[in-house]
Amino acid sequence: MNITKLLIAFILVSFSASALAYGSKSSSKKACIKPTLTNATPAHLATAPAESKFSFFTSSATLLHSIKVQANKIPVDVTIEESKQGYLTGYKISGHLPAEIKKKYVRIDFTATTTNSCQGVGGWLLKIEQ
Repeated sequence: MNITKLLIAFILVSFSASALAYGSKSSSKKACIKPTLTNATPAHLATAPAESKFSFFTSSATLLHSIKVQANKIPVDVTIEESKQGYLTGYKISGHLPAEIKKKYVRIDFTATTTNSCQGVGGWLLKIEQ
C-alpha cells in the first residue's frame, strides 16, 4: 500500500515538473511600447485664453502619420517638429485651440500609434478664461 502511494506521488511530481519546464508565451512576445505625451503646455488644469497655443512632446517611436489631436472632439491642425530634450529624442506637436470652443473647459486628446503597432491615448484638461 505504501509503495503504491509512493509510486503515485512520484508520477504526479514528475508530470508537474515537466509541465513547469515550458516557458510562458508572453516571454516570446515583444513588449508593447505606447506613444507618450509629456511636457504639455499649458499644464493640466491651467487657465488659458480662448484660441491659445498648446504644445506637447511625444516619443520618437511614434508614427507621424498616425498622430491625431482633438479639442473637445473637434479635430485640430497641428505642426510637428523633430526635437531633442537632453538625452530624449522625439517630436514636438503644437497647435491652437479652435475658435468654435465656447465652453468653460476644454479637453485636448491625443491618439497615435508606435512603430510596433501599439496605440496610445493621452490628453489633458484646460480651463478657458471667460
